[in-house]
Amino acid sequence: MLTPDGEVRAILRGKAKRGDDRAVVGDHVELSRPDDKGLWAIQSVNSRRNVLARGTPDRRRRRAIAANLDHLYVLVASTNPAPIPQLIDRLLVLAAADDIPASVILNKIDLDPGEAIGERMTSVGYPLHRVSAQSGEGLDALFAQLHSGVSAVAGPSGAGKSTLLNMLQPGLSLLTNPTSAGVERGKNTTVAAIMVPLAAGGFLVDTPGVSEIGLWGLDPTGLIDCFPEFAHLKGQCRFANCRHQVEPDCRVRAEAATDKARQSRYESYLTFANDLNALPETWE
Repeated sequence: MLTPDGEVRAILRGKAKRGDDRAVVGDHVELSRPDDKGLWAIQSVNSRRNVLARGTPDRRRRRAIAANLDHLYVLVASTNPAPIPQLIDRLLVLAAADDIPASVILNKIDLDPGEAIGERMTSVGYPLHRVSAQSGEGLDALFAQLHSGVSAVAGPSGAGKSTLLNMLQPGLSLLTNPTSAGVERGKNTTVAAIMVPLAAGGFLVDTPGVSEIGLWGLDPTGLIDCFPEFAHLKGQCRFANCRHQVEPDCRVRAEAATDKARQSRYESYLTFANDLNALPETWE
């Protein structure tokens, strides 16, 4: 636990260790005075600016894993492995749903420039960092942003996160070791995150398994708001309750047909909408 007077050891107490009030990485909390062993206690969690959350294994509610993030960087490789557009969209929707600014890091451009996936993201308004963790291209500009505020980097395995973060600050590659993360006993579900202060400024939040986070708990009617290229069209369709799927005179579907990037993103929207509608109700 980081305080104005330095780092201290603290335990969770009361509401701070239960349910939605449970303290997570990035939270601002209220501490009690230390006991005779120098151990502090987290008494309560202050209001959050935003929260990065994942679904619980039973798919009935969301569990916070990090809070008060200034930025989420979705890291993918231009090749080996090939980028999966829908996975990128899932992470970006997750960020949008939690009011977290997001951008995309395209790694391994020394092997493949990744023009198609890069154009797909920039054409719908997402900032894109083209980098090579091997050659160093593009890293100075990216690292300058990572050294400001609280950032999280997420993406699929093989994208080069370990190499990139180790260049950012030697030793950060250790964060990719699953033993660094808290594991919910008996379910083998990685749910914890770790925040590391960076020597040159800023904080980095490592979120093991974040690429597998589902959109559970998101209101299907608000899903379109998580696609910035379509969100401004909400309310302009023929029907006020349009779900933007098969309804006539849908402005979102018309916009999706204007280019390949929007059509691809719209297909992600349909997939996510179907996933959300198929989730069990909390009472089932």
